[in-house]
Amino acid sequence: MANFYKWMFKTACAVLILSNTFNIVMAVFDVSQSVISRSAGLIQGSTAVSPDMLNNLQTTLEGMDLGPLLGLWLQSSVVGLTMQALGIIIFVLVYGRMIEIYLLTSLAPIPVATLSNREVGGMGQNYLKSLFAVGFQGMLILVCVGIYAVLVQGIATGGDPIGAIWGTVGYTVLLCFMLFKTGTIARSIFGAH
Repeated sequence: MANFYKWMFKTACAVLILSNTFNIVMAVFDVSQSVISRSAGLIQGSTAVSPDMLNNLQTTLEGMDLGPLLGLWLQSSVVGLTMQALGIIIFVLVYGRMIEIYLLTSLAPIPVATLSNREVGGMGQNYLKSLFAVGFQGMLILVCVGIYAVLVQGIATGGDPIGAIWGTVGYTVLLCFMLFKTGTIARSIFGAH
């Protein structure tokens, strides 16, 4: 008789959890979204170019000869294409994260159904860890972009146009690399496989 009551209790818990799966998933994303929005207020950075920076750049360019200006134009063209490619990579990374969130949300009932089972309950627990990791990955992306803004702002005030161009490319490549790593970092923090 005790086994029957134990079975009834487990079944009731499983039905309760399954019927509230979407609420559980949305609660995880609400918590992570709250943390992200609060941290967005702390991260201040701008990559805007001020009129003073443009005046300094114009003065520097007017002082250069034709040969270095042609070299700068050629380098700027190559860097422009590179930056467009890096922009596409960043776009794909950010939208790929959104698609990952949709996929995790749509498949939620399967791993959540295993939470109340002792033998396969690890699947549901790992799913919740992955859900938290993906949710908080947005905060890591925000931190990376904030650091990028500070680094690029430091370049813009340097005065060397060629160094500024290549420095911006370097920092953008670093941003892409770190955006790739945010998923791994978030999973390792939450212990998700």
